[in-house]
Order: sequence, then structure tokens, then C-alpha cells
Amino acid sequence: MGDTLRLGNPPIDILLRRSARARRLTLRVSRIDGRVTLTLPPKVAEREALRFAREREAWLRSHIDGRSPPAPLAPGATVPFEGRPLPLVAARVRGPRLEEGVLKLPDDGAPCGPRVAAFLRTAARDRLARASDNHAAALGRSYGRITLRDTRSRWGSCTSEGNLMYSWRLVMAPPEVLDYVAAHEVAHLQEMNHSRAFWAVVARLVPGYDAHRLWLRSHGAELHAVRFDGA
Repeated sequence: MGDTLRLGNPPIDILLRRSARARRLTLRVSRIDGRVTLTLPPKVAEREALRFAREREAWLRSHIDGRSPPAPLAPGATVPFEGRPLPLVAARVRGPRLEEGVLKLPDDGAPCGPRVAAFLRTAARDRLARASDNHAAALGRSYGRITLRDTRSRWGSCTSEGNLMYSWRLVMAPPEVLDYVAAHEVAHLQEMNHSRAFWAVVARLVPGYDAHRLWLRSHGAELHAVRFDGA
């Protein structure tokens, strides 16, 4: 179900999502974009969901009002890159250029966001291709193609045809975290599941991978919160 209900004034739009696995009504405010989702068990009526949301309107507004808007990407700001803040500076360059620990951007008044995103996508492709090649070689496997997307539901995937997909935002994480995700997806070339055999392959490729999984769970929302449109 993808219906939306509107609550109060000023209105709060709430996305209704019915889940076969849900045992109770739950409300969630996204740390990424402030979107409110109300999850319903299969047999709960929408009028019950509306009553549930009304009873928690004050809680919802406190969480929505407490969210800090993302800082604009502009000279003087920073963007996460390989696990560290990368300063953005205006310079006489034709395109984004990484030099001396800063990202130089054209000093022409154009929005910085799209240019920073383009730099990150290029860097991500280089690093993810290299990591995928290394792990595939270690397994004696080959993959089809690599696709980069800006996904929020997953950091990577592997199709039954052996094609790999990654979120380019991984380049903002520490290099060892990016490498783990590449290993995870390449491991699916051998084990298309999440069985013990699969995790054994991941452990062989990246010993101590649990620390990198935990980093993504703890900090992934921070990477998704960076906005590049209109900045």
C-alpha cells in the first residue's frame, strides 16, 4: 500500500505502508529526508492507523521540527570523502579537481552540488571497479557490468547474471567499508544467498568484515543526508 494521509495543521504527510511481517503499528521519521512512514499489519484498518497517528502528533512534530537541515554545499563547506571531511574551495579550474587535500571547484557562481556529485561518482566508479576486480580474481570468478546508482534501500546488489550495482555514496565512507561492500557483492557470484557458506566467502575476502557492516549501520544515514541537488 502506498496511500498517504494528511495530519493536522500545518499538515504532515504520512506514507502508509502495509507489511505482512508487521505485528503492530509503527511510526518512523526518516533521518535522511524527514519523510514519515506509518507501517500497518495486514488486517489493521486505515481508520485505526489515522487514530494511531493523531495520538502521536505531538511526538511527530517534535521529531520533524528537531531535524537540522543539511548544510549547503558551497566553497567553505566540506563533503565526506573516503571517511574524512573534504574541504570545498573555489578556484580557477574548469572542473572539480582534487589537490592538496581539498576539492577545487570552478569559481564561476554555478551550483556546487552537481559538480561535487559528479566528482564522487567518478571516484566511486574507479574504486569500486578496482575492488570488484580484486575480489573477483581472488575467487576465480568474473562479473558482467558495474552500475552506479544513488540508492537508499541498499548499498549494493548482484544479479543472477553476475551484474553488480553499487551506491556511489560508498566513496564517502572509509575505503575499507567500500571494499567490504564490493567483497559482499562479489561473494554472491559464488553464493547467491546469505547462507553460512556465503558469509564464509566474505570472511575469506575481508577478515573482520563485521566492523565495516557496523560502520554502515551506524553512519550510513549520514552519507544519505548529504544533498547535492540545487546546492
